[in-house]
Amino acid sequence: MCSSHAGYRLVANKKNLEGSSHQDRDAQFAQIKQKCDQFEACGDPIISVDCKKKELIGTDPRTTGGNGRQKEKRRTSMYTTFFRSPLAKLFLTAFMIRFITEARVNVGIDHDTAAFAVESIRRWWQQSGKALYPEKRTLLITADGGGSNGVRNRLWKKKLQELANEEQIAITVAHYPPATSKWNKIEHRLFSFISINWRAKPLTSLEVVLELISHTTTTEGLTVTAVKDSQTYPTGLKVTDEELAALNLFSDAFHGEWNYTIKPQAR
Repeated sequence: MCSSHAGYRLVANKKNLEGSSHQDRDAQFAQIKQKCDQFEACGDPIISVDCKKKELIGTDPRTTGGNGRQKEKRRTSMYTTFFRSPLAKLFLTAFMIRFITEARVNVGIDHDTAAFAVESIRRWWQQSGKALYPEKRTLLITADGGGSNGVRNRLWKKKLQELANEEQIAITVAHYPPATSKWNKIEHRLFSFISINWRAKPLTSLEVVLELISHTTTTEGLTVTAVKDSQTYPTGLKVTDEELAALNLFSDAFHGEWNYTIKPQAR
């Protein structure tokens, strides 16, 4: 008798241990809500940004998107060779517009860096944001506290400054407090549904990944646009103290490391 007939099935680990809670955790969530309410009242754009873990693609059997029922078996390689492929790892940076059931997923094939995260924001703003919010000169971003868009990431701030200068917009950032990344709406409103959509489907190519992401929907009417980012993003780039001090960055009185605004520099 096979394991499935005996009632056994594979299950994924459930990430529900958040770690130690910061003493100002609830106060920061209140701060984020206050900022969102202010921007919403003015009709200014609000986006949430998050980066999904690396996904392996190729014909290796480990590139399946999870476990589940399949009507037909797909062919995968008997050998593990996909690590030699330049498309072995994908990075997904996603954006969701507050109160709008639309999401954009930028699929990178190089490295998950702050430059990649900000480039994803730049593409959204230039291709969609300007049309959705004409004449608006401010943008609010809610983001996790770690990773490529983290609180201590200097390159993240420098690249946001470049974007603010290019588009002449003021960019306000509100980070989620430590150990609360799973509270990011993208986690349970987008990434979870992407995982369900490609469950048990081998991610054999970049085209397959883009198609599966683009066909992700929910009962609430979510629509997803997936785009490929072929640029290279070198790692190890350093931002000096002088470069950081030169940014036109204004920190809030309450946890300025979590809440700040980057305004365009004088031309």
